[in-house]
Amino acid sequence: MKATFFIIALLILFSINGYVILRGWQALAPAHAYRSTFVISMLLLFVALMTGLVFPNNMPLGVAQAISFIGFSYLVIFTYLFLSFLAVDIIRIFNYYIHFFTKETMATFRMGFLVATLAITFVAMIIGNYQFNHPKVVSLQLSVENPRQHKQIRIVAVTDLHVGINIGKKILNKYVQLINNQHPDLVLLPGDLTDRSVQPVIDQNMNEEFGAIKAPLGVFAVNGNHEHYAESPTASSDYIQKSGIVYLHDEARLVDNSFYVVGREDRSNRHRKKLLEIVRGLDEDKPKILLDHQPSHFDAARQNGIDLQISGHTHNGQFFPGNLFVKRIFECGYGYYKRGKTHYYVSSGLGLWGPQYRIGTQSEIVVITLKY
Repeated sequence: MKATFFIIALLILFSINGYVILRGWQALAPAHAYRSTFVISMLLLFVALMTGLVFPNNMPLGVAQAISFIGFSYLVIFTYLFLSFLAVDIIRIFNYYIHFFTKETMATFRMGFLVATLAITFVAMIIGNYQFNHPKVVSLQLSVENPRQHKQIRIVAVTDLHVGINIGKKILNKYVQLINNQHPDLVLLPGDLTDRSVQPVIDQNMNEEFGAIKAPLGVFAVNGNHEHYAESPTASSDYIQKSGIVYLHDEARLVDNSFYVVGREDRSNRHRKKLLEIVRGLDEDKPKILLDHQPSHFDAARQNGIDLQISGHTHNGQFFPGNLFVKRIFECGYGYYKRGKTHYYVSSGLGLWGPQYRIGTQSEIVVITLKY
């Protein structure tokens, strides 16, 4: 199944890239001297992208990080070029029937549209990289439906770190400082702590950073889908839990004799337990906080008495127009949501996969004051 998905994804990637190069070549007809430069640049960037995707562990870390950054940046560039050329092709279809452009003015228009797209994309990427490197702190004040203990806890929730080659030790150190600066009672990490292979995490000794997270009531984590792309489904958790982080694999943990943290395996694990099995027998008078990486099947949390569910996974589309698709795909693809007595928060994530740009989205940590 994974091999089939990988082959289909590659075919789509090659097809889109071929379309972008062809349309760019055609658009530069009035300035034919730049055609070869455009094609060679696009091909070299595409090679960098494929190298970063397929061979990241076969290069020295610094080289892998540079190639991955360049290649993933190209992913943003050719996405916007693809959308731009698609829009121009639609205009060309209308022009075929209505004739509002002559052949000469159409050629000028196509080249001008290409130049404008590249200029706007360049500016958007500068802003987007700034957005990625300057995460926001989202604060929420929540209460369970019927508070009985008259207590409150300060929770810091951090999803989708994706540490590894692209997000290395230096960035993780900054993330840990940001978490600790919020003075949490409890830190929750709902999946995708690592990106793919866990080896770059081990090579950079990132457990030093994970072990520096300070929370008197503990640090709890669950697997996301990206943990299943590692050397084995438990490779990431086996390493990171040595830092003192508690991984929950379809289990509930009573904390401070006051509330439960419930951790589900990612839905990509076909053998994960039903939520009903995990919470059966828990004290109904104590609040239940659920970590479930992918924000799907919200009914399960509501039906099983979960007070707060925290998810990630979507990145809120990461860069525009991805956020528009996320809104269509998920019941709640980003932000706060409530159904019945259950609070939900779907975070856009602190880290991200691939391109280090937040265009129309934000990197964030979530600080929740929960009264119970």
